[in-house]
Amino acid sequence: MKHKLILVAGLLTVLSLVGWLLTDPTPHPAPNVSFKTISNKDISLRNLRGRPVIITFWATDCPACIEEIPHLLELYRLFHPHGLEMIAVAMYYDLPSHVVEMSKIKQLPYDIALDLRAELSKAFGGVMLTPTTFLISPGGDIVLKKLGGFELNAMKHNIEAMLSRSKNAQSM
Repeated sequence: MKHKLILVAGLLTVLSLVGWLLTDPTPHPAPNVSFKTISNKDISLRNLRGRPVIITFWATDCPACIEEIPHLLELYRLFHPHGLEMIAVAMYYDLPSHVVEMSKIKQLPYDIALDLRAELSKAFGGVMLTPTTFLISPGGDIVLKKLGGFELNAMKHNIEAMLSRSKNAQSM
């Protein structure tokens, strides 16, 4: 029993360290990729320049992903009218029928893309765990990579700052 507790504690420590290491605070250019949505829309990330963008990798069988949906909905409702774009990318192992059904059940208003060949997850640095969320600046840089659930108030603050800077730049 004691050995199991030590093993579990060690595993939790390793998982925490991996999560910390995979949360990248250094801005770098977002990949030049396109998304095919479940509504058959093609979206080029390059065409979204000038707006903040959230890209979140998720799966229908991921409890943390499902728990995060209300936060994503709140961000979308607050900031999409002001320019925020959002794309949820279903992992390659998720059945398309499950993704479509979940998007209907949860009434997701933002774009949902399938990553059937794991090309998008590779382009974003080899995303393997869900949820993994990226915040991309209007200039096209990834300014936040968050493995696991993001902190809603911090995300709101980041998006508000981006929209404010973008609005100020346009009025000059």
